[in-house]
Amino acid sequence: MRAASLLSQKSDHVRFTYYVQKERQKLILWHDSAIKLIIVLPSRRRQSVKKLVRFGVSLDHHLLHAFDKHIERRKYTNRSEALRDLIRDNLVGQEWDENKETVGTITFVYDHHVRDLTSKLTDIQHDYHGQILSGMHVHLDHDHCLEVLVVKGKGSDIRKVADALVSVKGVKHGKLTMTTTGKGLD
Repeated sequence: MRAASLLSQKSDHVRFTYYVQKERQKLILWHDSAIKLIIVLPSRRRQSVKKLVRFGVSLDHHLLHAFDKHIERRKYTNRSEALRDLIRDNLVGQEWDENKETVGTITFVYDHHVRDLTSKLTDIQHDYHGQILSGMHVHLDHDHCLEVLVVKGKGSDIRKVADALVSVKGVKHGKLTMTTTGKGLD
């Protein structure tokens, strides 16, 4: 029988040897006098084992210095984490370019005193109710409001919603923040 790991413990009276078989969700303990105790561990959903691969990257020393400054500013613990985030960010952008199911937020600031602006923005949001999951409205001051909309759908459809809202006269600033549903992104 192949054991996943082996631990030995010696006391004054008895020597125990523990064989742990994690792959079978059992903890098996043997005592030198041939006493065997099997503890069945609660089953848990198996997670796929991620295989990490090391590879080398050649960079100009100025570029590496700038990257290290970026790592320091963002509080990454190492270059690998920073590089993984850059790769993930690129993959999220590809999801949007390939018109896959995505999520994001549309954030915009407007002057609510502009004639019919609130009504126009509400009408647009009703026109795209299939893509808008949720919204938050904040009064910034006497004149200005901030809205944040959580959106989900094909990348091109979400861009249409953002463009329709941000281009309305009276909207002072707006931004679409693209992200991912997380499916297939490790």
